[in-house]
Amino acid sequence: MPGLSAELVQQLYRTPPDRFVAAREAAVAQARQAGDPATARELARLRRPTVAAWLVNLLAIRRPELVADLVQLADALRSAQRELRGPKLRELSAQRRAVVGSLVAEVRKLAAAEPDAPPANRLPLAEVEATLNAAFSDVEVAEQVRAGRLLRAASYAGFGEVPRPQLRLVTGDGEEPDEERPARRPGAQRGRPEAAPRTDRAAERAAQRAARAERARQRRALDRELAKAQADQERAEAELTKATGQERDGAAVLDGLEAELAELERRRAVAEQDLSRAKLARRAAERAVTVARRRAGEVEAAIEALAAEEGDADAGGGAAD
Repeated sequence: MPGLSAELVQQLYRTPPDRFVAAREAAVAQARQAGDPATARELARLRRPTVAAWLVNLLAIRRPELVADLVQLADALRSAQRELRGPKLRELSAQRRAVVGSLVAEVRKLAAAEPDAPPANRLPLAEVEATLNAAFSDVEVAEQVRAGRLLRAASYAGFGEVPRPQLRLVTGDGEEPDEERPARRPGAQRGRPEAAPRTDRAAERAAQRAARAERARQRRALDRELAKAQADQERAEAELTKATGQERDGAAVLDGLEAELAELERRRAVAEQDLSRAKLARRAAERAVTVARRRAGEVEAAIEALAAEEGDADAGGGAAD
């Protein structure tokens, strides 16, 4: 085995989780027998995925073209999000929901074709859907999904569900086109006196001041909304950091337990072999005891027969005397 191949990794990660450890240990043993300890160490470091992660990996391995379409759409969504293109974002969000729904249905079909997959009513399809949605916002998750190397389900709240508002900076000057200004002075066409244009200009300036005041009010409202959104974002990011740390700690505990489980499985196999050898030895000893007892009985019978013959002989000799 010249090295850890992508085909071997895919073969392991499309193995149902309940058989993953056994398949990995078999691959490790094969690598060691082939004189490739480096590959054996790399294989031993591979971790068992959860059922939801296994289903996503199965999708990536069996239907890579569908996952490639998902990643491409995710790139377009992130671009629209950065540029605050509301209409395009809404359109892509609708596409995302349709794509995720079709991918979940495809996962259900792929699982039904796997002989060792859990029954349909026990498939964690909600976790699969959450992971696929997370791939739209998290580039790292998207790459893990594309590679078919996901270990656990992922989740993300908020991206693409409700498009972010289109914020626009209003400066005041040049807000309205020049050709609209005459429409605010209809008196020139109604036979107003010569003083009407000056009055109209004053009214127009007052309207502009009112418009600027309204825009300033809207700006303040948006500033308050932005401050609230930023505070919510900070709280959410703090919760995400906490949850990520808890997930990392849980993953470390799980990895340690899996290593202990693998060691216990190895020790159990050794103990079962020792027990089997002990049973064989006991059966052989039982057979030896049976043979020895039978032989001892035969010897005792022979001794008794000889003693009887000697008694008969002694009795005959005394009569002759």
